[in-house]
Amino acid sequence: MGLESHIQQISEKHRRLEETIADELAHPGFDELKISAMKRQKLRLKEELERLRFDTAH
Repeated sequence: MGLESHIQQISEKHRRLEETIADELAHPGFDELKISAMKRQKLRLKEELERLRFDTAH
């Protein structure tokens, strides 16, 4: 798998997770711990994307 393909896959995971979080927040009585865990995962994906994009630029 090429680096660009890997970046694309991580970007897609990040986007889907963002949608899932938004869907969960739209429901009354959502699970705050679940949302918090998903937000941490989303942040890890974002950090990985930034690192990979930095590596490809240099």
